[in-house]
Amino acid sequence: MHDIEGVILAGGRASRMGGDDKGLVMLNGKPLYQYVLETLKPQVTTLSISANRNLPIYQQSGLKVFTDTLRDYPGPLAGMLSGLQQSKHEWVMFAPCDVPFIPSDIVQYLWMQRDGHKAAYIHDGNRAHPTIALLSRELISPLMKYLEQGERKLMIFLEQCNAQQVIYLAQDCFINFNTHEECQRCEQKLKEQE
Repeated sequence: MHDIEGVILAGGRASRMGGDDKGLVMLNGKPLYQYVLETLKPQVTTLSISANRNLPIYQQSGLKVFTDTLRDYPGPLAGMLSGLQQSKHEWVMFAPCDVPFIPSDIVQYLWMQRDGHKAAYIHDGNRAHPTIALLSRELISPLMKYLEQGERKLMIFLEQCNAQQVIYLAQDCFINFNTHEECQRCEQKLKEQE
């Protein structure tokens, strides 16, 4: 497997979280982004965080933290563009900060299943997870053009660059948290399983 840089996407507005920084929302006493960090770090050569606020808190992780090069929170593609631009490696694995149970073999799985494509993303058999994706730096230029045209939809960009959809049948691993209530329900479930 090539050297692959990992990027945790934590730069969104989190409007459904009442504007709270999603990555820092607590689940069982630990911020959501830390779950992703702990699972992703052993799978990649280097790991960094894409964030647009609370930078000193994210920097306490010891990881490199960078912001979007585009202004006004244009969505996950802006974090992906910045991630590709700052990467020293040809391949970058992206994962959002609000998917705490991401699989421990996800990077290798995407790498093996990408079938020569310049991008690959996860589908859990039920729905697509385009922010869990492996992208080549060769996509920097087409991604810049796409964003310059005012486009923001990640799935459309992935389709345009002929990204490989990779089926990973483990829906529980790709649960993402959009509200505090979802976090609380999950905490309750975890406590019941103890």
